[in-house]
Amino acid sequence: MIKIAIIGTGGMANFHAGQIQKLRGVCVTAACDVDADRVREFAVKHKVPSVFTSLDELFAKGDFDAVCNVTPDRWHAPITLHALRQGRHVLCEKPLAVCYSDAVKMARAAKKAGVIHMVNFSYRNNSCIQKAHQLVQSGALGRILHVDAAYYQSWLNQNAWGDWHDSPTWLWRLSTAHGSRGTLGDIGVHLLDFASYPVGVIESVNCTLRTFQKAKGNRIGEYILDANDSVVITASFKNSALGSLRATRIATGHHNSITLALYGEDGAIRIDLDRSGQQLEWCKTKKRVTGPWTTLDCGTTPSIWERFVKGIRTGVNDQPDFDRGAEIQKALDACEQSHLEGRTVKISK
Repeated sequence: MIKIAIIGTGGMANFHAGQIQKLRGVCVTAACDVDADRVREFAVKHKVPSVFTSLDELFAKGDFDAVCNVTPDRWHAPITLHALRQGRHVLCEKPLAVCYSDAVKMARAAKKAGVIHMVNFSYRNNSCIQKAHQLVQSGALGRILHVDAAYYQSWLNQNAWGDWHDSPTWLWRLSTAHGSRGTLGDIGVHLLDFASYPVGVIESVNCTLRTFQKAKGNRIGEYILDANDSVVITASFKNSALGSLRATRIATGHHNSITLALYGEDGAIRIDLDRSGQQLEWCKTKKRVTGPWTTLDCGTTPSIWERFVKGIRTGVNDQPDFDRGAEIQKALDACEQSHLEGRTVKISK
């Protein structure tokens, strides 16, 4: 039996617990959170036997092999590094850290500890992106020349996920003082991974971030609402492709929409996760004649929790690992630098 502790018991932790409990030979044996009421409610809901309100107590008394770090962004590095020093396998929420230097420390520490380490780029769980990666890497579309990607949400405009005005679950995501990197760090991080996974390394970015007025003085109680709300990135890829990546939380009519289009010398791919995570559309060009768009069924792919557990059992680390998390973190840092300096920033190797 593989035993897992969940650290941080906010909204996303419930999804982690639900996914883990679907797996055979795996159980959640401990939950930890600084909010005693929240962690107790979480434990009752998911039938977790042990509850802790401090890391020291968790690691001193908890019975577990691995942790899911589901805390706010600024706690990813210190908590993960603590777990690695204790020799525990770690599945960390995205972004891996709040800066590249911390992400690199985490990747190096994980390798030194010899444990399984993965970062939850959850949209890798869609088989369509796995198939797109295979098609591009096999050369089926020729050299990719243009990338168009978007991640649109609308929770600032509507209450499908609750009213953010009075909910710490959402308010912290709008406040840099509470560890948020805004839309860029919350969903832009997924977009950077989703777009570059099939195509390859991003070499440079030119990024504009925008924060909108959302409350009087852009403040609600202790929360200063200064994190970015919309993101536009022009990305240049190592293979010479040019990309347009966009993300926002104010896209009325889009609950949680992700799209990706890849245009190559010999064909193109379209993905729309609102339509399907297991299908993509593609077309081929032969002798300068383009065939029709056709739908390709991509089957299924193991979830990141399945791959994490398999790694623990086999000792073989699957993707996306902490090195990938650090690579995307470098791109995030470059995006922020680009916005602040008003220029294109090259992402160093």
